[in-house]
Amino acid sequence: DKEGRTPLSWASENGHEAVVKVLLDKGADIEVKDNFYGRTPLLWASTNGYEAVVKVLLDKGADIEVKDSSYGQTPLSWASENGHEAVVKVLLDKGADVEAKDKEGRTPLWWASEIGHEAVVKVLL
Repeated sequence: DKEGRTPLSWASENGHEAVVKVLLDKGADIEVKDNFYGRTPLLWASTNGYEAVVKVLLDKGADIEVKDSSYGQTPLSWASENGHEAVVKVLLDKGADVEAKDKEGRTPLWWASEIGHEAVVKVLL
């Protein structure tokens, strides 16, 4: 679309696991960033808490440390900010950097603490 969003981006953002699998099997670019926020499908799925989609994307080789163009946040930062404990656990299990900093120097722990996501804070510690 006009913001550079692909079908894979939209499917990932909205948690459509089966569609994500089909698109990836047909060669969709797993690392494509949109023109508005500069987010990849993994960033969108992490932001919105879609654990199954996050797992599929990681299993297919998505960059776990990718940063969006707007804020410089990683998938772990977005999942932490939005309180998605299950996604945070998946990302940590796959080796996400808990100390990754965004453009302002904020870590996933900072985001979870700022917003008040106690369960996520405990997982990050």
